[in-house]
Amino acid sequence: MSTNSRSNARAAWFFVLPAMIVMFVACLYPVISAIRLGFYDWSMGTPWAQAKWTGWTTFEIVFSDPAIWRSLWTTLKFAAVSVSAEMFLGIALALALEGNLRGMAFFRTLFILPMMVAPIAVGLTWRYLFDAQFGLVNALLGVFNVAAKGWLADETLAFAAIIVSDIWQWTPFVFIMVIAGLAGVDANVLEAARIDGARWWTLTTRVKLPMIAHVLAITLVMRLIDAFRVLEVIYVLTFGGPGDSTEVLSMYIYKTAFIGQKLGAASAISVLLLAVVMLLTWLALRMSNPLSDGENRR
Repeated sequence: MSTNSRSNARAAWFFVLPAMIVMFVACLYPVISAIRLGFYDWSMGTPWAQAKWTGWTTFEIVFSDPAIWRSLWTTLKFAAVSVSAEMFLGIALALALEGNLRGMAFFRTLFILPMMVAPIAVGLTWRYLFDAQFGLVNALLGVFNVAAKGWLADETLAFAAIIVSDIWQWTPFVFIMVIAGLAGVDANVLEAARIDGARWWTLTTRVKLPMIAHVLAITLVMRLIDAFRVLEVIYVLTFGGPGDSTEVLSMYIYKTAFIGQKLGAASAISVLLLAVVMLLTWLALRMSNPLSDGENRR
């Protein structure tokens, strides 16, 4: 290795090492601590010296609990429906508002406002909107002579309510990501496609969206991760009820840790959640890897 190569390697490590240290302290260390805690039976408020080593017993008990798998299934359904709807609506809005039409700046600003609202405030807002007696949703249904619904008292309607609230809050995130990606599409490519006779649908599905596939993949991954760790809105809106119809895995972890005082079991469930999120993230990135084209060309 030449002197210049060694110097470049040292410079690269000089810039990368601080970020690696920060990532280790902020991300990797808590994960290792959670995995370690899963091997102990420990309650909050007691000295760590009193924690009892349980080995794999906690993991075996946790993973054989049907309630955990029901919560995981609820989480998968919630993530699949809400993220799919957000991706569709976000892409549609971005395509509709990507031009420099008059007033578009106002509508773009309006659409991103829900994302700026704190999750607790979102949960409270939608709780009042879905209120059986005084909620605006039932008031609007009354205008069309539709009977009032007990939105948060019915299992199916409560599940629909948490999905609607999530879509309302996080569709703007997809919108921002997609419209930023569309802004980077080469205008010469679009013009060439138009000259070749491509109409709007062909231009969108064959040129624009494929050119921002990496943006869509990253957006999908980030929304999947957020959907799997959603807690505050559901905590305020339904607290996992009625029954366990809206008890996503993060809510189950919260109840296990802070209500049941079983921190070891909660950590073991968190490891399951981490594994599922990592698998889904890998699959999403595998579907559209922005580096794959360059690797194939080499």
